[in-house]
Amino acid sequence: MNTAASQMEETPAQISDSLIDTLPRLEAAKLVAQKVKQDLRMGREHQEGRINWITTCFMSAFHIGAVAALLPVFWSWKNLAAFAITYFFAINVGIGMAYHRLLTHRGYRVPKWLEYFVTACGTMALEGGPIFWVATHRVHHQNSDQEGDPHTPHDGTWWAHCGWILSGRALHSETALLGRYAPDLTRDRVHVWLSKYHWLPLTISGVIQVALGAWLSPAHPVIGAVGMLLWGTFLRVTLGLHATWLVNSATHLWGARRFETTDDSRNNWWVAMLTGGEGWHNNHHAHPVSARHGLTWYEFDINYYGIWVMEKLGLAQKVQIAKFDPEDPKPAGVA
Repeated sequence: MNTAASQMEETPAQISDSLIDTLPRLEAAKLVAQKVKQDLRMGREHQEGRINWITTCFMSAFHIGAVAALLPVFWSWKNLAAFAITYFFAINVGIGMAYHRLLTHRGYRVPKWLEYFVTACGTMALEGGPIFWVATHRVHHQNSDQEGDPHTPHDGTWWAHCGWILSGRALHSETALLGRYAPDLTRDRVHVWLSKYHWLPLTISGVIQVALGAWLSPAHPVIGAVGMLLWGTFLRVTLGLHATWLVNSATHLWGARRFETTDDSRNNWWVAMLTGGEGWHNNHHAHPVSARHGLTWYEFDINYYGIWVMEKLGLAQKVQIAKFDPEDPKPAGVA
């Protein structure tokens, strides 16, 4: 028997790079795929019992700030406007249009300068850098509602919602490891930089809000500055996080199923309203490359409308749209 092959059989859980180097190309490719799965141990089985204290402390601080924002002293139309504008750019443009439909699934193409801008918007959601987000989501699609899915409700509703982010090994800085699921991004210096310094755009945004809030409230500059920061950053980030997390939890639990996919994905209208169209999750899992998730006139999909506008302006190209028979809807690739 081949020596390398016998090593594979004897120690399947310990695959070294030196062993991979000794194999023929085809066997090496298969072994690399197996090693990636071993290294990226996602899912509750591999994470439970280990709390990520840095992430937990940051999330707790943002939730406290979100509650503080609701104090009457900080209410103003200016702060509400700051919330709405930053929510749109972070969640709709940044997460829905950029991280998800552009970077993860390549459902459309835009010039590089625009790709970098919308990606920077995504970093303002406090959901990590583009390499971490894209790699994690690609793992989710590969193992959806099966072992290895980072956030399946099969491991518990709380786990699917946010437990997975508060527990286990932090992978934000593991560019080489995550790059195996996002090689297209790790080859791009700007995306690597945005992944390393994903906290920077949010910090700059907060500083701008403090200055702007103070300037727009000359009678009470401190209250104005703190209020705009609480609404435009802390409350906005907290609600945006829960909106995104609901896609991981609620849309695998409640809603209708147009397509018979191999997972539990569902179309959930109220999650779609909160996220700008990401709640049409069964549609998405059936046709993941489609830039349009709302596949009928009544399925609200503001993130796709933004892509449509960019296409009309000549900024977006190769926009992928799902094609299916309404009388007999089937997932992509199913005859």
